[in-house]
Amino acid sequence: MAENDGDGWDAVLEEDEDSGAVARAVSRQIKLWREAAGLKQAELGSALGYGVDMISAVERGKRFPRPEFLAGADELLDAGGKLSAMKKDIAEARYPKKVRDLAKLEDKAVERGAYGDHNIDGLLQTEEYARALFAMRRPAIGEDEIERHVAARMARQEILHRKPPPSLTFVQEEVTLRRPIGGKMVLRRQLEHLLEVGRLRHVTLQVMPTECEEHAGMAGELRVLKFKGGKALGTTDGQLTARLISGPEEVQILELRYGMIRSQALTPRESLAFIEKVLGET
Repeated sequence: MAENDGDGWDAVLEEDEDSGAVARAVSRQIKLWREAAGLKQAELGSALGYGVDMISAVERGKRFPRPEFLAGADELLDAGGKLSAMKKDIAEARYPKKVRDLAKLEDKAVERGAYGDHNIDGLLQTEEYARALFAMRRPAIGEDEIERHVAARMARQEILHRKPPPSLTFVQEEVTLRRPIGGKMVLRRQLEHLLEVGRLRHVTLQVMPTECEEHAGMAGELRVLKFKGGKALGTTDGQLTARLISGPEEVQILELRYGMIRSQALTPRESLAFIEKVLGET
């Protein structure tokens, strides 16, 4: 088996205490099972197709092992399923805390509405579009961190296929359909994906045209989440922070604004036609 490089491994953010605790617990188990089998790090790495530096990083809790690594190590070290059983813990902990928290809220929501003013909403992004977005971050982040964020974003999109499906509404600013993030071909595939998702029965996609004079969303992007029993929450994103809004009066303001934004945007039918037009021009 050829030796793997750094791609496919997820760096552990030291400031994320929850992720760090999971990484340390898993790393100790891997090291104990390796030592019990009488193998050195280099021998385990050679058998699994990884370098000794990568095995060392995993055992020090500096890297999250991929599911295939856990499965291979479990079989090789005769762990009886104990290492493979950690896949779920790793899957939850390997993503940034902000993303994990948002994903938990979205997973419980029966309705989710979002207005996006500078890029396509995360639940609607293609993998290559998301990767291009993270790659242009400044200060620049490493390849491992880019892949970590992309994987987290793609995992959140499971909400699109949840049963029973939640009601999902999106309003996208026209400029987000035209800015060629990642290049024209990436944008074309992104627009095609929008058309596909926009035709799902539980998804409503609308476009806010630039020429619209009345606009209730000038304060920036927002999300509104509603849950069983009538409880609602909102979120807003800034340059470096994301804010969860739970106060009833503030949530009510966001709901009012989002409702007005939807009323000012193109209808769902007009919006799909508009996206098709932009696709034809791209």
